[in-house]
Amino acid sequence: MVDSLPAFPPGFHFGVSTASYQIEGAAGEDGRGPSIWDTFAHTPGRTRNGDTGDVACDHYHRYAEDITLMSGLGVDAYRFSVAWPRIQPEGSGPAQAKGLDFYDRLVDALGERGIAALPTLFHWDLPQALEDRGGWLSRETALRFGDYAALVADRLGDRVRRWITLNEPVVHMAQGYAFGDHAPGHALGLAALPVAHHQLLAHGLAAQALENVMITNNMTPVIADDPVAGTAYDAFHNRLFTDPVLLGSYPAFLADALGDVIRDGDLDIISTPLHALGVNYYNPTRVGAPSSPDAPLPFETLPVEGVPTTAFGWPVVPSGLYDLLTGLRDTYGDRLPPIYVTENGCSTDDVLDDRFRIDYLDGHLRAVHRAITDGVDVRGYFVWSLLDNFEWAEGYSQRFGLVRVDFETQQRTPRASYHWLRGVLAGRS
Repeated sequence: MVDSLPAFPPGFHFGVSTASYQIEGAAGEDGRGPSIWDTFAHTPGRTRNGDTGDVACDHYHRYAEDITLMSGLGVDAYRFSVAWPRIQPEGSGPAQAKGLDFYDRLVDALGERGIAALPTLFHWDLPQALEDRGGWLSRETALRFGDYAALVADRLGDRVRRWITLNEPVVHMAQGYAFGDHAPGHALGLAALPVAHHQLLAHGLAAQALENVMITNNMTPVIADDPVAGTAYDAFHNRLFTDPVLLGSYPAFLADALGDVIRDGDLDIISTPLHALGVNYYNPTRVGAPSSPDAPLPFETLPVEGVPTTAFGWPVVPSGLYDLLTGLRDTYGDRLPPIYVTENGCSTDDVLDDRFRIDYLDGHLRAVHRAITDGVDVRGYFVWSLLDNFEWAEGYSQRFGLVRVDFETQQRTPRASYHWLRGVLAGRS
């Protein structure tokens, strides 16, 4: 068994994270419109076993049970996402009252248990109607997102103390628009770059409509076998979505590639001051020079060798989280706001005695604590995820939950990692 964790600073937030399409289900209820993930998952061959999020964890109906699990765990906060198609089925126009009512009930129920609500406004389930008009390749989607953010804030803003605008814009751009592995399934290569700018513009517009705003991105420390490739990969994966927000500028060669997509005043909007920066960390990335001179990208990803891997095949390197956090401090200095680790976790075999996950969480929490000790202002840590869920193109084949879900019966069963983390949180002073 792992040793006791060191004490975190007073006020440090421990939480769990989920996302709407991955857990809510109720895909056709109460006026919810179709999202790009509904369309993608129902297209043959797009997801493992043809799995969809039609029912998922049925959180829409079972949220009270899930909040009881959170309360029993002892977390301070719950990071969830709002399904844009529940609020605006067509991606524009007035709010759908029943959609807002659900999140109203959710936030109230969390408050009754002393759990802070941390809503993410976009976790990849774009209304299909907006995709039909160009999706994130279109500037219109950024403008509509600003309207949507204001509608949600008008209903929930009296109880929500901080917001996240976008989740992992780099993954949505790359997997959804550049490579086609995720919804909406486009394989545009570098022609997907406008998606980055329009997502960031959407973030900035929402930041102007909200108080205490964060953006959260999947970030990775780069292990560079080739320095030029390493710099390029860091620019695409990390700095493309952090420099504009914190510095008001893009890395030079990416600014050139975006060209006329960037309009006067856009970067002023995008760099609206942040309350905090959200960091999702799963693994470092090793890169080298492309193996062919005709390769479309200036880098090639390589295996990280000599370390354990998750059931997903991702390398487990807790020290990479320390490197990432200290690297952000060293790169951005006093431009860097406080940091929340908004996702960290692993998929394991479908077992209840998930000692692998306990070791994983223990190692990464120690890395966060070491970064805090070395002067990085980290304010919170959120486990991905509370529940087993619909893992995008992998369907239900990957198990990330502290709580096991039987998708046939919807029975929830806390795993050993749930009980371990409950003990950790109960031991806080």
